[in-house]
Amino acid sequence: MSLSLDDVKRVANLAQVEVSEDEAHTALTQLSDIFSLIQQMQAVNTSTIKPMSHAQDVMQRLRPDLVTEIDQRKLFQSIAPKVEAGLYLVPKVIE
Repeated sequence: MSLSLDDVKRVANLAQVEVSEDEAHTALTQLSDIFSLIQQMQAVNTSTIKPMSHAQDVMQRLRPDLVTEIDQRKLFQSIAPKVEAGLYLVPKVIE
């Protein structure tokens, strides 16, 4: 994709950014370089490459999913100010 100086000025106008002639030329050069790099990257055949979740072949160590604490729900609800049907009742904050 090639850009013209008018394209750069139009985009700057849409973004409501004031751009001088020199800044427009600099932006045009930089954007052209970026688009050239994107074209080079898109030209690479990646159809045989599998997606990966990490750049290195690493596995996350996971602990076993086991219950390690005892159920203390009745104890905690016995000391709560208000409980109804197993739920904690709290005062209304927003009216």
